[in-house]
Amino acid sequence: MFLSFVDPKLVATHLGDQVVTPADVIELLTYRAVKAGTPVFLDEVSMQPVEPLCSWFRHLVYDGKDPKTLREYAYIARRFVHFVESRGRDLLAATESDLVAYHVMRTELQDKPVGDAAWGKEAQLINQLYEWLVKQDYLRHRPIRLTRRGHNPLAPRMRRTMDIRHMSLDQYRYFRDVGLAGQRPDSQASVAFRGRAPLRNRAAADLALCTGMRPEEWSTVLLPELGVGSRRPGEGVEFPVQACAKYGKYREIFAPTGALDAVEMFLLIERPGLVAASAATLARRSRELFVVDQIDLETGKVRGVLEGRRRAFVMSAMDPAMRRITVRETDGGLEALAVFIGDGGLMLGASSWYRIRCEAWKRMLAHAGDPRSPLMPRRRWRWHDTRHTFALQLLSYLEQQMDGEEPDAVARRRRHLAYLGGHVKHNPLLIVSKRLGHASPATTYAYLEFTDDPMNAVDAAFREWSVRDDDTYVDIARHVLASGRG
Repeated sequence: MFLSFVDPKLVATHLGDQVVTPADVIELLTYRAVKAGTPVFLDEVSMQPVEPLCSWFRHLVYDGKDPKTLREYAYIARRFVHFVESRGRDLLAATESDLVAYHVMRTELQDKPVGDAAWGKEAQLINQLYEWLVKQDYLRHRPIRLTRRGHNPLAPRMRRTMDIRHMSLDQYRYFRDVGLAGQRPDSQASVAFRGRAPLRNRAAADLALCTGMRPEEWSTVLLPELGVGSRRPGEGVEFPVQACAKYGKYREIFAPTGALDAVEMFLLIERPGLVAASAATLARRSRELFVVDQIDLETGKVRGVLEGRRRAFVMSAMDPAMRRITVRETDGGLEALAVFIGDGGLMLGASSWYRIRCEAWKRMLAHAGDPRSPLMPRRRWRWHDTRHTFALQLLSYLEQQMDGEEPDAVARRRRHLAYLGGHVKHNPLLIVSKRLGHASPATTYAYLEFTDDPMNAVDAAFREWSVRDDDTYVDIARHVLASGRG
């Protein structure tokens, strides 16, 4: 069975001199609302679509699954079907013993057995597939029996807690400066460092840490969202995320001044070189790109030309794929609108950030024996660990504001209980909610943003975590700016 993914651009580029023209294929895909990234399973002999897999994945597309999720699901489905076929059956003829055997193979017998998290995702997907097959009358019943409570018997029995891994200040600065930026543990620049764009990597780490954004959010952020060109010095910025957020859930992000200053340094020193080197390449690809010529900061919209048509998008509603191809016209040519770009001039993808993180870990391990290096964890840091660090650091800061310098954990806990016990009677939010006759305190919650600036706590909590004036690469950058050399 051959697996491919729908890509209208490849159709237009490579499908020529055929019975069916590229325009006809693209028109059909548009008519059937088959989006780019949709998995397509083909028989290796006849090259005909393999059913019912193709229909199920089209159902998932119509259900709103994003291309990244669909790709992951497709590889799981292909692996499962290949296993069933190796036992002399097909997807519709699979028995309960086939599913149990697949479970044993994945979690015990293969060279690198998967853990509960990975297997849980596969078991859930297989269960969803057979549930759909029954509803569509491909099968009379599922091959695997459900428990009395309706649970999937293949699902992991162990309940997992959140894998919260956070960094101390020393660990974070070691990760950022030695790992990502290639410094030595004594905070001096390393002549042996052969990595690219240390200021970019440091700025990304500071932005991730000081905002609590997920990697899919901070790595895809656009220049206007960070107030580039419109932010006054010393001010933070707020902007919404949605399409790049988990489950597409809308929320407001606050970026404090420390993180923005780190980004500003990257924009001044390193980014112009990356932009200039890629201008000619982007010009040749202009028809594939969304060329923005108008940015409306008040409404959060960008307008420009995409595929020969005039288009307008709300920035928060732009997914990573759209953000990657969004550029603007400048005096020097086309320039990506994404903040963090690579050698090709476009937004760095997840694989690039993964490679940067892995290389950082190797550099950290190489200096782990230095007495100035902090204690290293057993497993390498993940980008998501900056989000955990943000949550715990901000929570600790807010608790300290409420508890003061109380060193006794028991006393702190007693104070929290007293606060919770009296909050119904004395909580200002609930009192105002009752007086206003709001059906839910959530309605009154909107008033809180006018009583004080809650983002001051973020600025205060992470003031010493972000780039400081005495950091080596900041010294180098300031020296370059002062001397006028780029």
